[in-house]
Amino acid sequence: MTVFGFTLVFLATFFFMEFMAWFSHKYIMHGFLWVLHKDHHLKDHDSWFERNDAFFIIYAVISMSFLLAGVNTNFWFGYPIGIGIMAYGATYFMVHDIFIHQRFKLFRNANNWYARAIRRAHKMHHKHIGKEDGECFGMLIVPFKYYRNELKSK
Repeated sequence: MTVFGFTLVFLATFFFMEFMAWFSHKYIMHGFLWVLHKDHHLKDHDSWFERNDAFFIIYAVISMSFLLAGVNTNFWFGYPIGIGIMAYGATYFMVHDIFIHQRFKLFRNANNWYARAIRRAHKMHHKHIGKEDGECFGMLIVPFKYYRNELKSK
C-alpha cells in the first residue's frame, strides 16, 4: 500500500459516502426504515437520544468491518475505506448534529455562504414531517440553488 493509493482510496470513499448518505436518507430512512428515522422529524420523545441515532451505529459497524478486513487480511484497501467512512461519519455528526441541530452548543456563529446554504437546505428538508414529499436529502452537497441564493444574499 502506497501513501498515494491510501489517500486516493480514502478520498474516493469519503466523497462516495455523500452519495451513500443521500441514497440511504432518501430510500432507506424515508423508506422501509422510517420507523427509526421518523422521530428525527417528529419530536415525539423526551430523550436526547433518537431512534434515528441507530444509523450511526450501522455505519460504524460497516466502517469497523472494513478496518478489520484491512488490518487482518490482504484486503489492504479495506483500511482506507474504513477510515474514509469513519471520517465522513465524524463530519456528518459535526455538520448535522452539532452545527445544524445544535445537539451540542458549538459552531453557532458559523455564517458563511456554505454554512447558510446547508442549514437552509436542511431546514427545507425538515419542513416535511412525513416520509413522503421530502427534498434535500444530502448533507455536505445540497442543490445548487441554495448556494446561489446565499451567495446572492450577501
